[in-house]
Amino acid sequence: MSILVNKDTKVVVAGMTGREGSFHTGQMIEYGTNVVAGVTPGKGGQELLGVPIFNTMAEAVAETGADASLLFVPPPFAADSVMESDAAGIPFCTLITEGVPVDDMMRAVAKIKATGNSTLLGGNCAGIITPEECKMGIMPGHIFKKGPVGLVSRSGTLTYEVVWELTRGGLGQTTCVGIGGDPIIGTRFIDTLMEFEKDPETKAVVMIGEIGGTDEEVGAEFIKNHMTKPVVSFISGRTAPPGKRMGHAGAIISGGKGTPQAKVDALLDAGAAVADRTSDVATLVKEALSAVGV
Repeated sequence: MSILVNKDTKVVVAGMTGREGSFHTGQMIEYGTNVVAGVTPGKGGQELLGVPIFNTMAEAVAETGADASLLFVPPPFAADSVMESDAAGIPFCTLITEGVPVDDMMRAVAKIKATGNSTLLGGNCAGIITPEECKMGIMPGHIFKKGPVGLVSRSGTLTYEVVWELTRGGLGQTTCVGIGGDPIIGTRFIDTLMEFEKDPETKAVVMIGEIGGTDEEVGAEFIKNHMTKPVVSFISGRTAPPGKRMGHAGAIISGGKGTPQAKVDALLDAGAAVADRTSDVATLVKEALSAVGV
């Protein structure tokens, strides 16, 4: 099994006719993702990569039955695109765009939560992939392999690095989720950990965090109190010089919280294994799986 997306997911891509949208849509189709529609206002009735283009999300959903949206929309319009997706009744929305104004993201996330119709992933994220079934985003699909390990990460680049180590070590993945590194995002560590805990095919989880914010500490509390599956973590930024601005927009240390060491300590206290280097993750996962008889 998988979480959030699978081979039956019908994807509509907003901004598909733009440079980034068209390139990554082509990569997704080549991977095997079921892309059923694109949305670009004013270009309805056209076709690109064999996929029909519509003027609105509502039209795309009505004509194709799309149940997931992927947004390559410029920052000033990204939040409105999220809310248009929600209004069209699409249950899962992935926002790739970075640089979305914080006020706009607050408005979009509040709307999503108020309606309760949709799950938002991102913004400023690499997307999501269920290997050999569905890729929604900008991930290099060839490094992923189907298997028993779920992965959730704030960092796109670290996702690729760790996944490559897992795949080379013979450890495939159920689903890999990039939640994004902005201060305001739709899906957080705890949300994805809950999904992996419920998924019978996920036997172990890798959680990749970074400097700033408190999401990792909140995730550690969930791991401590609710996770029955082993968790292996890696926290980047542990050698960051004090006082330096590092990483994503959400990489902010405040009131002593959000430091890499605080995250490591919380995860260790929760019973998670914490890797010192990305190259150690696969070994720790193998040990964790062996300990539970997998």
